[in-house]
Amino acid sequence: MAGPTTAQRGAPGRADTSARPPHTGPEGPRISRRLLLILIGAAAALLVAFVIWALYGSSWLRVEKVTTSGVEVLTREEVEAVAATPIGAPLVSVDTDAMERRLRQKLPRIDRVDVVRSWPDGISLKVTERKPVVLVEKGGKFVEVDAKGVRYATVDRAPRGVPLLELKPEPSASLRRFGSDRLLREAVRVTGDLPAAVAKDTEVVRVTSFDAISLGLTRDREVIWGSAESGPAKARILTALMKAAPKAGQFDVSAPTAPAVSGS
Repeated sequence: MAGPTTAQRGAPGRADTSARPPHTGPEGPRISRRLLLILIGAAAALLVAFVIWALYGSSWLRVEKVTTSGVEVLTREEVEAVAATPIGAPLVSVDTDAMERRLRQKLPRIDRVDVVRSWPDGISLKVTERKPVVLVEKGGKFVEVDAKGVRYATVDRAPRGVPLLELKPEPSASLRRFGSDRLLREAVRVTGDLPAAVAKDTEVVRVTSFDAISLGLTRDREVIWGSAESGPAKARILTALMKAAPKAGQFDVSAPTAPAVSGS
């Protein structure tokens, strides 16, 4: 019986490839990935361009209004005039730090101010004013001094409830060493340590030296405080003395370990 012919067996050394898929090589997938990356890059560039246009070129995100809060003595009108907010400018381009510096420099009554972008179209000015803790009389007017010892404003009338500072340092080594500005800050420090009831009744804070600070209270009462050191302890002792001797005229807490009362 004859075997298969050469045609049936196929040519020697050649495999039958009729059932195999055509070979595409590595270029096909590589081109597809490259095209995808190009498309992603183009989309990202378009998005960035749109965002930049929206922030700077469009009419959507521009300053249209200004709001001011926290003012008490100052008015909204004078704060906003100094702020000089660029109405109509792109909101993102507003230099908020420069506005804050300008407000603090031109309005010393401002202790702190936060200039905040209120998206999509506003600027918010959040003001904290200084509060006077003592007054220095000068030429018939009154210089307000805050809790940091900063002289920040001169007013014609003394605000109610703020004690007058009598800064009359005696010529001494204390004055040469500390100076009147330091003595003023020490007086301010004392007012910050006073019990609330005593602070309310304090009319005058007298300073003659670093270690000689006293308070003139209502009803002709006096508190000998001494230096500003150990303020919280002196405040507690003073409260106890006033409860124990409510009719006393003088309370001495300059030496907290040996307080004294007189003029009962």
